[in-house]
Amino acid sequence: MESLESFYQHKFNRYPPNLHHTIGQFGVFRIEDRMSNDQSLPLHVRRNFFKIMLFTGDNQFRYNKEIIPVTGNTLLFFHPHEPYSYEELIPGTSGYFCVFRSEFFQEQLRIDLDQLPLFRSVAKPVFPLSPESYPEVESLFEKMLRENQGDYIYKYELIRNYVSELFYLAMKMTPPENLFQPVDAGKRLTLLFLDLLEQQFPIETPADLFLLRTPGDFADKLFVHVNHLNRAIKKTTGRTTSQHIFDRLLAEAKVLLKHTDWSISDISRVLGFDDGAHFNKFLRKHAGVGPTAFRAV
Repeated sequence: MESLESFYQHKFNRYPPNLHHTIGQFGVFRIEDRMSNDQSLPLHVRRNFFKIMLFTGDNQFRYNKEIIPVTGNTLLFFHPHEPYSYEELIPGTSGYFCVFRSEFFQEQLRIDLDQLPLFRSVAKPVFPLSPESYPEVESLFEKMLRENQGDYIYKYELIRNYVSELFYLAMKMTPPENLFQPVDAGKRLTLLFLDLLEQQFPIETPADLFLLRTPGDFADKLFVHVNHLNRAIKKTTGRTTSQHIFDRLLAEAKVLLKHTDWSISDISRVLGFDDGAHFNKFLRKHAGVGPTAFRAV
């Protein structure tokens, strides 16, 4: 699995300063700019982030095990659960793409991306755009670029709205019979786990507690053996049960540090840490800075 940190290092030879201090690590780019920096091909692997692309040109995308030819103006969605890659970009290819972690939508809108029909569908997340719909989608990416480069205090709130428009425009273009499809037992168990994880959030008062913290806690609630749960989640998402728990815990920790005046000890307690030192160690490991430094940025 490619991390967002590796993505930036591979594509741009650097990791943007202070990106860890933003919730969701959002970035948006023009394809032409990326081509001028790096012509190397992406590996066919899963990523730990979402990617949305507005692609103008001809190419072949490999999504999971399927080869998908793309021509003209196309909107594509890439989910962390599915490996993907594409052929070398030919001169003249243009468009946009944005990348972000799931926590980008868990700060205020509280959207669980895994629950959107767009990402639960077995249909290919590839949407050819008509001459009428292309300008609307292009305009959304241009707005994202403009806001992302600015210093408006609420720029990420605007950007979340623009990305949400892309989600719902794509679902409008999806035939209803493709939005909801039966899933196998492993995927069903994974969805139950993700739903149970999300039910513990948001934490809105210091009296709320994050109680289900380990794979064993979730297995007990779902009446399955923990090994069975771990295998199903790993097979379905490519990530371990603990990684999902840590990522969601980290997202909530960032929100509480940025948007409440609670003491760090209170935040540590509601998130289930035995003491402030363990919380400090957790945040430094997964966000690169301690809670006091993160809150100060």
